[in-house]
Amino acid sequence: MKAAKLLVSCLENERVRFAFGIPGEENLDLMDSLRESSIRFVLTRHEEAAAFMADVQGRLTTHAGVCIATLGPGATNLVTGVADAFLDRAPLVAITAQANLARVHRESHQFVDILRLFDPITKWNARIESPDTVPEIVRKAFKLAEAEKPGSTHIELPENIADEETSANAKPLPIERVRSPSPDRASLEKAADLIQKADRPLVLAGNGVIRSGASEELRLFAEDLRIPVAHTFMGKGAMPWTSPMNLLTIGVLPRDYELARLDESDLVICVGFDFVEYDPRSWNPRGDRRVVHVDSLPAEISLHYVPEVEVVGEIRESLRVLHERVPRPRESTWTIGSQERVLKRLESELGERSKGAMKPQRILWELRDILAPDDLLISDVGAHKLWLGRFFRTMKPNTVIISNGLSAMGIALPGGIAAKLSNPERRVVTLSGDGGFLMSVHELETAKREQAATVNLVFRDGGLGSIRWKQVAKFGRTVGTDFHNPDLIALAGAFGLRGLRVDHPSELSAVVTEALQSKVATVVDIPVDYSDNPFLPKGP
Repeated sequence: MKAAKLLVSCLENERVRFAFGIPGEENLDLMDSLRESSIRFVLTRHEEAAAFMADVQGRLTTHAGVCIATLGPGATNLVTGVADAFLDRAPLVAITAQANLARVHRESHQFVDILRLFDPITKWNARIESPDTVPEIVRKAFKLAEAEKPGSTHIELPENIADEETSANAKPLPIERVRSPSPDRASLEKAADLIQKADRPLVLAGNGVIRSGASEELRLFAEDLRIPVAHTFMGKGAMPWTSPMNLLTIGVLPRDYELARLDESDLVICVGFDFVEYDPRSWNPRGDRRVVHVDSLPAEISLHYVPEVEVVGEIRESLRVLHERVPRPRESTWTIGSQERVLKRLESELGERSKGAMKPQRILWELRDILAPDDLLISDVGAHKLWLGRFFRTMKPNTVIISNGLSAMGIALPGGIAAKLSNPERRVVTLSGDGGFLMSVHELETAKREQAATVNLVFRDGGLGSIRWKQVAKFGRTVGTDFHNPDLIALAGAFGLRGLRVDHPSELSAVVTEALQSKVATVVDIPVDYSDNPFLPKGP
């Protein structure tokens, strides 16, 4: 068989269900082989969106999502989505075409050294230079993409290699999912002793908890030992909001680490925590905070993150053993006061800001009551993300997806399409600002064609809200942050989709509920008031 067909057989062997992308002249053989396979190719309107779709699918399933592009501009258009998967630890395999190897040594039409371009934004990338190496390269790409910490990998398939015949015995390699090793017992004992002796312990939960499926172990550990839990943005859902030990999501708004009481804690237990989620310098500026590191990999090096002990291994097992080794403590004012303090602060902010115009804080608080616990919310990047982190009360893991490592605008709309295709019965809501939404609006045609009935909420304020805030805070003025929007209702209609608008807070529940019942993708236009600037001091 041809190398292109063998590659597709290897993808089927990896249980790939979807491939997102745009075909080109140099990947004709690959596309024709996909046509005859069990893999559903989803044509997108831009390669960046294809990479975002593979990114989100990888996060939701823990199996690498696949995006495909041709050479040159097709491959370069993948870069933002591939980099997002790399920094947000989402398993993704990008497959790009390349020119005939006979001409890559000289200046040539559409030839760019994609391997060098992708090197800093992938865990591994390689060119297929011999048809018989296809099984090894594909297996390695998927194995590394899915291994902790997961991320993006890349395979380049030159057009002449794609068309070459493989040997008769070339076939896909067997798959074995890699499990993290068991934690070291001595480290567990030391960690348990530190936790037992701490007066004000606190857990900082990161995305690693969700990736490893350790949410239930974390809940039992925290509730039985009476240890409050704060979350990074990407760790939202690691603990249900209803748990008495659940604290604030932290990471962007000024001084939120104080609200979560990180500044008062005498021991921070970082579980599945990653520097790309929240820089340790933000919550440990002097580097003197006592830290216990619990993760599948050793801690990254930083002057602001020097653990007293590192419990490295399978996170669920680590939490179970620590839970057994630490005696149940007595009730303390530290435990009782932590969540009360957060709730009072949130209620105060909701009360102060709920009058008059459409406030993002109130919208996101009420959105929790509109959506079911299993509904999926995918957040774009923008001003709304700050309020979503604080005010949307997450109930289950993998029900909120946020780009935070790279913080790439435009991910929500395509990500929602991928989520809906992967699980058509699940209700999927995307939340974007008007800046991020217009970056990917062309994918509404993909949603229409693929019958992906997502609900796309757009917070409209006519500008780049968070950048406005920071400009005002630093310079007292703004520049280059204001723009005009099309009529979003008419725009949705032009794509053959539904458009709805929320003009008053009292309409939110009815409009979103109507959108959730729609059989086609729906755009919900929500004009918001961002006049409350969280980066400026309040009061005198």
